[in-house]
Amino acid sequence: MAGSESLDKEISSAVSSCEAYFEKVQSRKNLPKSLQETLNSAFAGIPVSSFPRVPGGRVIEIPAQTSVSEAVKILSDSKILSAPVINKDHESSLDWRERYLGIIDYSSIILWVLESAELAAIALSATSATAAGVGAGAVGALGVVALGATGPVAAAGLAAAAVGAAVAGGVAADRGIGKYAPTAVDRLGKDFYQVILREEPFKSTTVRTILKSFRYAPFVPVSTESSMLSVLLLLSKYRLRNVPVIKPGEPDIKNYITQSAVVYGLEDCKGRDWFDHISALPISDLGLPFMSPKEVISIDSDEHILEAFKRMRDNNIGGLPVVEGTNKKIVGNISMRDIRYLLLQPQVFSNFRHLTVRNFTTKIATAGEEYGLAIPAITCRPDSTLGSVINSLASRSVHRVYVGEGDENELYGVITLRDVISCFVSEPPNYFENYLGFSVKEMLNR
Repeated sequence: MAGSESLDKEISSAVSSCEAYFEKVQSRKNLPKSLQETLNSAFAGIPVSSFPRVPGGRVIEIPAQTSVSEAVKILSDSKILSAPVINKDHESSLDWRERYLGIIDYSSIILWVLESAELAAIALSATSATAAGVGAGAVGALGVVALGATGPVAAAGLAAAAVGAAVAGGVAADRGIGKYAPTAVDRLGKDFYQVILREEPFKSTTVRTILKSFRYAPFVPVSTESSMLSVLLLLSKYRLRNVPVIKPGEPDIKNYITQSAVVYGLEDCKGRDWFDHISALPISDLGLPFMSPKEVISIDSDEHILEAFKRMRDNNIGGLPVVEGTNKKIVGNISMRDIRYLLLQPQVFSNFRHLTVRNFTTKIATAGEEYGLAIPAITCRPDSTLGSVINSLASRSVHRVYVGEGDENELYGVITLRDVISCFVSEPPNYFENYLGFSVKEMLNR
């Protein structure tokens, strides 16, 4: 009973958060009611089936019983950031509620492995590391395994390897192309997967376990017969990063629509009257940024890099502005993808608990393309147009643009993919109950 009450409270909190966010958006964006209704009507008339298909035309699925290591390999080899998780016990079911359990993504894997690495790092700094004969410089992707270390010491090295594999392969998909990131196999060596398949915790930990630990990526599909209005609301108000597309009566997923793909699509709408009108507005006229400066989660350049990743994990966000001084001058950007450098450089990983954000970003800037191109803080001004922000998000393949003001480029806010999509839609009364056949509470309960 207690567990059920706790779940109900969690769901209620999640729904309330979505409602509060969207109410703020609608009250601040100041679009004429007639224009908003016209936009909603237009998006409602666009079938989901008309949205461009994923590259290759086939959506990659990962079985729930797949090990973490094998899931990393599938995502890396396929150059994708996330994939639906299929329940093999109900593989033949035509009911998506039985067939799919959720969505696994690099963030989930990175966060889980980072926690494992953090715990194992304690052992590395204690007598167990000395007893195993492992020096600080030996903590690399496969270093501890090669030296014969076992237990928590080996786990630390394997944690480094797993995160390295995830981010090295994932950055390619994050940019939409593959030239900036080698696959996990190329980066870590042909024996990488053979090693982690034999070692704990990767040998016994399954994707199903990760889904239970990180529940913020539910499987919430729309039908091919649904409208793009449904998709846009799911990606904005309800904070989903991706929406699977299914066809009634058929088991396979037909498409997979992400926040980034929608913003790319909006960028391609230049020249259309409705888009040109809205995109020409200053972001301040649309109430952007929706968060006040005090609400923006940031990291000071003198703080430890581990604290930056913890802050992203605790707040379920993918990036932070790096700031300096009491006025919070924007001097850089840290994102989940940057862990690739931290874990692919053994000499850096061995000292990561003491490495500052400033030193870390300096190392990235001087690392070269071998470890992927670091993305600096992309900024705009309070008087920038929405169109310029959309262009920055699409052309730079980033998920957020920071708003800076004054001569010192002081942190004023942040604009995310979700925020941009929210500018174009509003939710008609009881829309999801009427058009998708299930309530928001049921979706978040999965």
